[in-house]
This record gives sequence, C-alpha cells and structure tokens, in this order.
Amino acid sequence: MKRKHAITTAVVVLILGTLIYFQFRTWQSFDWNQFVAQTRNVNPWMILISVVLTYLVYVLRAVRWAIFLRPTKKTPVSSLIVPQFIGFTGLALLGRPGEFVRPYMIARRENLSFPSQLAVWAVERVFDMGSVAVLLGVTLAIAGGKYERYPQVKEAGFAMLVIAAGVAVTVFLLWWKTDAIASLAQRLFSRMSKRVADVVCRKVTSFGEGLHTLQDFKSFLAVLGLSICIWLMIAQAYIHVMHAYPQETITVQNGTQAGETRVVRLHEMKLEDVLLVMGASMAGSVVQLPGVGGGSQLAVISLLSSDIFRSEPYNISRELAVSCGMMLWLVTFMSVVPFGLILAHFNRISLRELGAESEQAER
Repeated sequence: MKRKHAITTAVVVLILGTLIYFQFRTWQSFDWNQFVAQTRNVNPWMILISVVLTYLVYVLRAVRWAIFLRPTKKTPVSSLIVPQFIGFTGLALLGRPGEFVRPYMIARRENLSFPSQLAVWAVERVFDMGSVAVLLGVTLAIAGGKYERYPQVKEAGFAMLVIAAGVAVTVFLLWWKTDAIASLAQRLFSRMSKRVADVVCRKVTSFGEGLHTLQDFKSFLAVLGLSICIWLMIAQAYIHVMHAYPQETITVQNGTQAGETRVVRLHEMKLEDVLLVMGASMAGSVVQLPGVGGGSQLAVISLLSSDIFRSEPYNISRELAVSCGMMLWLVTFMSVVPFGLILAHFNRISLRELGAESEQAER
C-alpha cells in the first residue's frame, strides 16, 4: 500500500506542478508588492467571522450525524462535536488517510461498527454534493442572467439541477431496492473481474445500509434541511472573506498603451458569484496534497482571474485572485487545524496513528 500511496502522491504532484507551471507562464508579470499590499488590507474582523461560521458548520455536521445514528443509538450531539473537529483536522493534515478518521472515531467512541459509520459517511457526502448542486443550479438558473456574456455559466446551472435530480433518483432507488441493485452490480462487474464485482457489491450494500438510517420522511427532511443550511453557512463564510477586501483602484496595462484605471469591487460579490467559486473549489479539491492543498486553490484562483470576474463590475486582478484564493483555503479548510490539534492533545489522540488505523480498517 505504501507503493500505491507513493504513486498516487507522485501523480498528484505532477498534475499540480504542471498547473502551477502554466500559471507562472501566464503570469510572468505578477506583482508581488501588490499581492502583499492587498493581503495586508484585509479586514481581520471579517476573517474572524468567517472562521466562526466555519466552526459552526462542524457543529451542524455533528447534529446531522446524530440524526443518522437515531435508529441505531440515541447519541447526544455534544459527544459528536469532538470527532468532527479532529476528523477534519486529520483530513487537512493527512489527506486521504484522514478521510476515515471521523467515522472511525465515532464508531470507537460510541461502540458501533466501523462499516456502519462508513455508510453514514458515504451518505453524508451524497447529501453534501446534492445540496451544493441544488443551490448552485437554482441560483444560476434564476440569477444567471448577469452572466449573459457567458452562456456556459447558465448552462452549468441547469446541468447542476439535472445532476441533483439524478442523484435524488439514484439515492431513492438504492434506498428502495438495495439488495437487488447490489446483485445486479455484482453480475455486471463479474464479467470484468470477480474482485471488482465483490468490491462494488459491498460498496452498494454499505451505502444502502447508510440510507436506511433515515427511517422516515421527517428524518430525511431534517438531514436535507441541515445539509442546505451547512452549505449556505459555508457560502456566508466565503462571502465574508471576499468582503474583507476593501474597494481599491488599480491600473491595468493594455500592451504598449497607457494603463487603464479600474475599481476593484470584490466586496460586492453576491451569493451566485460565491456559489460559482465554491463549485470550483470542490472540483479542484479532487487533486490535493496533505497539509498543502493545491487543486482547490488553483481552481478558485483560475476562476477569479478569468474573464467572468476580471471585468466589470468586480475587476479582480491576478494578484487579488491569488490572495483571495489562498485566504479562502486557510479560512474554510485549514482554520480547523489549531483547535483540532488542541482537542486531539487533550483527548490523547495521535492523528497519524488514528489515520493509519482508520485507513487499515477501511481496507
């Protein structure tokens, strides 16, 4: 497995290195002085509010997990908060091995089976993806007119709605006919490989078991409502980070001609703009390095510095895009680390050992 991890890490490093290389090829005239000045001008109180909102999201995640556990064990929300903070700290510092820290900790603390908590984790991710798809799709379908020069944006909004509908139908079918779909998947994949067929069958069965933790429509609505609230709160954290950058005037060079003066208005970013940035961040997070990130920041920076936001009314410069992209990553992804490490210390938990144990248990 170490060899597999080394190969995966090497591939991620290669991809990120290539993306960074092309960024620097494009941005040879990057103004580091302007980057530093714009970062220094950030309103620290707005950043603090963003961190508080991010921390509240972890509390809401604990509330949602408690709802998933109701049919198995009535667990107080307070006992699930610590695993959320430590789990996301493990994800930030360890990368993929840290993904399973949360379900592993909850299973161990609540005397539940690890597979059952992995099933909850899988269902949680589906609700997260579905919520973002719905929010982004509805918002862009309604407010996408402001991007009339970029028809692909509104098309992306309708595509997200289609994806959300597809996810909803798939989830319903898996909840309704878990065993039948698992058997069908095993028959189809067994033509390719018996081992692959067994893995797919186990995954489908595990996911179906996770869905059956929602035993009634009331629980489903509660989880769906919490999921949408979680991502709206994350969007608010994004908005506060962007609004922390004050309005300023910059000079844009047009080749050999005299520079053009523009007003940067990052502080006027609206919900529909922020959801686009969130979507880019989620897409980029597929390619991440432990403790470093990479893909998420590059995706956000690329979007903010694209024609969509580089022109009126926002006029975001490359330097501001880099500063904002890095700040968003620090606030919404890495800010959990200090508090998570403190909790791990007082609970006498080694994140490295816990990550290794949870990944071994998952395998």
